[in-house]
Amino acid sequence: MSNTTSGAPAGSAATDEQDLGAAGSQLSTAPVEAPSNPGMGVIGWARWFWRQLTSMRVALLLLLLLALGAIPGSLIPQSGTDETKVADFRKAHGTLAPLYDRLGLFHVYSSVWFSAIYILLFVSLIGCIVPRTWQFVGQLRSRPPGAPRRLTRLPAHTAWRTGAEPEQVREAALVLLRRRRFRAHVVGDAVAAEKGYLREVGNLLFHIALIVMLVAFAWGQLYKSEGNKLVVEGDGFSNTLTQYNDFKSGNLFGTDDLEPFSFTLDDFKGTYETSGPNKGTARTFQAALTYSVGAYGKDKKTVVKVNEPLEIGDSKVYLTAHGYAPVVTVRNGRGEVVYHDAVPLLPLDSNITSSGVVKVLDGYKDAKGLSEQLGFQAFFLPTYGGPDSAVVSQFPALDNPVLNLAPYHGDLGVDSGIPQSVYQLDKAHMKEFKDSKGLQLRDNLKPGETMTLPNGAGSITYDGTKEWANFQVTQQPASGWALGGSIAAIFGLAGSLFLQRRRVWVRAVRGDDGVTVVEMGGLGRSESAKVPEELGELAGTLYDRAAPAPEPVPESAADPDPDAADTPASPEPSEPRAVPAEGAEK
Repeated sequence: MSNTTSGAPAGSAATDEQDLGAAGSQLSTAPVEAPSNPGMGVIGWARWFWRQLTSMRVALLLLLLLALGAIPGSLIPQSGTDETKVADFRKAHGTLAPLYDRLGLFHVYSSVWFSAIYILLFVSLIGCIVPRTWQFVGQLRSRPPGAPRRLTRLPAHTAWRTGAEPEQVREAALVLLRRRRFRAHVVGDAVAAEKGYLREVGNLLFHIALIVMLVAFAWGQLYKSEGNKLVVEGDGFSNTLTQYNDFKSGNLFGTDDLEPFSFTLDDFKGTYETSGPNKGTARTFQAALTYSVGAYGKDKKTVVKVNEPLEIGDSKVYLTAHGYAPVVTVRNGRGEVVYHDAVPLLPLDSNITSSGVVKVLDGYKDAKGLSEQLGFQAFFLPTYGGPDSAVVSQFPALDNPVLNLAPYHGDLGVDSGIPQSVYQLDKAHMKEFKDSKGLQLRDNLKPGETMTLPNGAGSITYDGTKEWANFQVTQQPASGWALGGSIAAIFGLAGSLFLQRRRVWVRAVRGDDGVTVVEMGGLGRSESAKVPEELGELAGTLYDRAAPAPEPVPESAADPDPDAADTPASPEPSEPRAVPAEGAEK
């Protein structure tokens, strides 16, 4: 057996290069760039621009620009997400804000430049994938090309002599290659085989998955909705626009797109660490709900926890925050109840020291008999530390609840037409109630205690405490498509990186001395050690199946000594091994 090929018809170098080019053709569906022509004209330049736009390097560049463009959308407050933060940024940065406005950095994802990058990337991927897919389908329907004239010019090759007939060698090679999952057929005096089509499948799958992700992302942004609702224990929520405390949506979202459902907060339960360095840290937060889907849906029970939302169609109901809502009763000077409700207060610290306002719009009259409104600045302490401690809670649980109240009377400003927060008290037209010493009236109430207002103005009673939970209802269609696209992209990328498309040829011809000469050569999409290794393994298996023939012995090497008649004429043939072509990468 020899690692060199038998004598092949000699040809010019140009012919050999063309022969190798034909052998390596269609190993990839990447388009071949046409040489530029300075005098192309309008149509020529249009074709050149289209080829550049649909090239892979431009697609990667656009993908990089899209990722870079998303950075300011994450670092700079966005008007579609939080108008309050945008307004605060404008006040704090008087110089940068006008520049950001001109660049569209307060609404990155709907800006002209971001949309342009997005659309160009979309067109680039489609323009790249469609022709490559069509070309790949054509390759699947065709057969591997015939063997080159000189297999020794391939990156990996080997050769040996055998006593088997050429037809037997080709038949054995055909069976062997097909068992190794090669697409193989006989072309002339050689067997042509190809393997690794999944590499191009993975490449196309990766780019198609990118398109799916882009479409899903755009669809989700255009039709998304997100709203927040604070619900006190015992109260309910219906998924209509008027029920939300705040709501924002995509440009194409309509109120008819809201999922029809409702729920009631039956109970909220929160537990906390009672000792150790993590004292006061939340252990569990969960909300027990009764919900129904549709106008006539049956009531169902569920428990919503942090990161375990309630899913109804495309909508998800997340538990995002919780706090306390003291129940108070306000009576006028005649003892009549003018206000009775649970008042949600907003947490100020990790121990849920909370603040808020109790607003009574009617029922109070001053000394002249004129109607006035009442307002109570409220601080709630779930665990009061005692008279000598600061007005802050010592622990987040309801161990020693105290409601600190400071009453005011006058005009709350709710009729001015200017929106105001339900958690803040506009004191511009309000007066303090004074105690007997002329100081501002303020008192700490425990559950069941009452604060009496001076001059027969009435009273306020702290009846008890309920808990509230804040729910975020999100609806973002096509999120499943985005997840599926990302998973498909990972598998496609893995296939395109770790699989190699390669071709193998086995030529068996009868030599000048009547002995069959077998040549094998391999060619891959890119140079790697896998092709020579695989070719060597295939050659070894085929070598065992076709009986080798002894190497011819030159006449000059014949031994005239008759005593050497029993000596073998040639050494025992060794198994074939694939060797890289001269000048090829190893």
